[in-house]
Amino acid sequence: MRKVIAKRLVFSKSTIPHSYITANCLVDKIIHLRKEMIKKNQKVSINDFISKAVALALRLVPELNSNMDEKTGEYTQLKTVDISIAVATENGLITPIVKDADKIDVVDISENVKVLAEKARQGKLMPHEFQGGSFTISNLGMFGINEFSAVINPPQIAILAVGKSQLKFNTNMEKQTEISMTLSYDEKCCSLDRAQTFLNTLNYFLSNPDLLVQEKPDF
Repeated sequence: MRKVIAKRLVFSKSTIPHSYITANCLVDKIIHLRKEMIKKNQKVSINDFISKAVALALRLVPELNSNMDEKTGEYTQLKTVDISIAVATENGLITPIVKDADKIDVVDISENVKVLAEKARQGKLMPHEFQGGSFTISNLGMFGINEFSAVINPPQIAILAVGKSQLKFNTNMEKQTEISMTLSYDEKCCSLDRAQTFLNTLNYFLSNPDLLVQEKPDF
């Protein structure tokens, strides 16, 4: 598997013009909401909220919810939002897919990720559970990484690299919790303007996590 992964990474970096933009997102409200949900026995992670926020942002900025045909070089916007979540296994990195992530709630996303991650570590994923997807999230925050950039996972045209949460002080010397997020995107398929719009939209959802737990968000 590692040889296949290495081959795909080389292909991605040598054929896709990677561009990168980074944003620092405040997650204090998410941390508070997560604690309240855990009290109700709804065991969710910050990454589950990020996954939901990404899915909703992709719905509003569909240019990034696309796949590119490796043979023709043409890209197509996808009708469904299927989020690939990078999972480390003994044999290398694999990206199981949470289907229709924009249409299910944070708790369902959490349950899906746990099941898929365990199957990935056991080597029991079926092809349809990890092949395809419209966008990838790679989170190295649990490994103490502050910030990094990730390689795009073809045929997708973008990937989000998530660092660890960091306690900082704002201009009023008030404590706040930030997470650095770097978007790698294919410059052939997506403009800087749309990439920035996506990150701004993502940041908005993360700053207003009540929108992430609404049954039917009004947008």
